[in-house]
Amino acid sequence: MSYEPPTPPANLPTEIVNTLNEASQEQLRDIATYAEALAEHKEREARLEESVDQEEVEERPDDLPDDVPAKATITIKEINDNRYYYWQWREGDKVKSKYKRPVDADE
Repeated sequence: MSYEPPTPPANLPTEIVNTLNEASQEQLRDIATYAEALAEHKEREARLEESVDQEEVEERPDDLPDDVPAKATITIKEINDNRYYYWQWREGDKVKSKYKRPVDADE
């Protein structure tokens, strides 16, 4: 362990660094506990907000089959010089696909 004081992160505002430097050992431990709990809280809030945003976006298209999840996207696959639309989505580590229809020549 070094006898030199630690170097604060460059992105911390000066007033926070000064306040921490003036705090006692007990206060610093309390601050660390609070900061960790606050960071976890803000991360959880961000995840919840993101999931709410995704739920709003994930309205089921009218032509989406019942066995295809709302998160599926449409992709085009070319097979033997023919192009087809497929629903495609991820389930764990696997990408699943379901045939939709051929791509019209004028599309």
